[in-house]
Amino acid sequence: MASPRLLRRCLLAALSAALVGSAAVPARAQTSAPAAATATTFSDSFDGPAGAPVDASKWTLETGDNVNNHERQYYTSGTHNAALDGQGHLVITARKENPAGYQCWYGSCQYTSARLNTAGKFTAQYGHVEARMKIPRGQGMWPAFWMLGTPVNWPDSGEIDVMENVGYEPSTVHGTIHGPGYSGSGGLGAAYTLPNGQAFADAFHTFAVDWAPGSITWSVDGQVYERRTPADLGGKTWVFDKPFFLILNLAVGGYWPGDPDGSTQFPQALVVDSVSVTTGDSASAVAVRGLAGKCVDVAGANPANGTPVQLYDCNGTAAQSWTVGSDGTLRALGKCLDVTGNGTADGSTVQLWDCTGGANQKWAVSAAHDIVNPQANKCLDVTGNNSANGTRLQIWTCTGGANQKWTLG
Repeated sequence: MASPRLLRRCLLAALSAALVGSAAVPARAQTSAPAAATATTFSDSFDGPAGAPVDASKWTLETGDNVNNHERQYYTSGTHNAALDGQGHLVITARKENPAGYQCWYGSCQYTSARLNTAGKFTAQYGHVEARMKIPRGQGMWPAFWMLGTPVNWPDSGEIDVMENVGYEPSTVHGTIHGPGYSGSGGLGAAYTLPNGQAFADAFHTFAVDWAPGSITWSVDGQVYERRTPADLGGKTWVFDKPFFLILNLAVGGYWPGDPDGSTQFPQALVVDSVSVTTGDSASAVAVRGLAGKCVDVAGANPANGTPVQLYDCNGTAAQSWTVGSDGTLRALGKCLDVTGNGTADGSTVQLWDCTGGANQKWAVSAAHDIVNPQANKCLDVTGNNSANGTRLQIWTCTGGANQKWTLG
């Protein structure tokens, strides 16, 4: 049986082909976004034999302790604390031990663990940054997936915490930014909590940011829970429009999580299924053509929230230049194609709106050239089958009519 990772790759390939009409994918069978306009700039699925080290062309293992946070672990090199498991995972293991007599800021180290980064090997500036992981559990555990700005001069160079968890909050993760005047405990962030007392250590979850000029949006398993822009900083400097590198680590103890106690069991593991950075920026924007050969158009080329999206003669302007986001969105003028009011009924209009990650901004393209909003299971539709310039677009039950057929290109 194919692995879940392989199945995901196959689905993305099929959806990509559907965008240009070159593959036979069952109409509206897919509920994920097409990926034709995305480019993978970094990817590691940690395939390899059990016990193998991480790919040294992508990752560097840091060594030493961390007095700044008063963490208790010593980060080691080699495969004792960071190795592949032979099943497509990287396992970062925290152990209560000190076999090599490591010295920490507080004396003889009590724990070992691992920290990996891509500094000097890969940096990202914007895109969809995600890791699928299963975190450890227990008091004093502090797993994190995060990024530092280059060149590093913390906090002025910036920090983006995609995911942090402290062991005394098994159901909650945090997303935070740090910069000049808002670092450490003054960082700007928010928390996401699983429902019904579920613990993040019980299953794999996908932690991500969608990072664009002037905005960062956090999500867990596709559910957006936080968005930050320069307007949130109260006049402080936004330092997130430059390259950052990736970091994965499992800390033990520190100011925030507190130290392990008698309830903490060792070893503990951060199990990483995959890490990737994708972006739609490297692909050319495309026109979306429909009824009478006319284009999907932002009325008046107005980027304001709530601007109607309409049918209009194709003219090659930015108001008709759409990119397919890695998160399933269709974007123009820096904003998203949005079903007004989160509507699902026939006749719900579409508009331009800030990208929120909501289900009303997700779209999928079928091999039959329908553009479908999976939440409503309805098609992008030209109202009244009217090909006149300025006709408003809406969603409607999929009929196969010419006013619901679209090509991208």
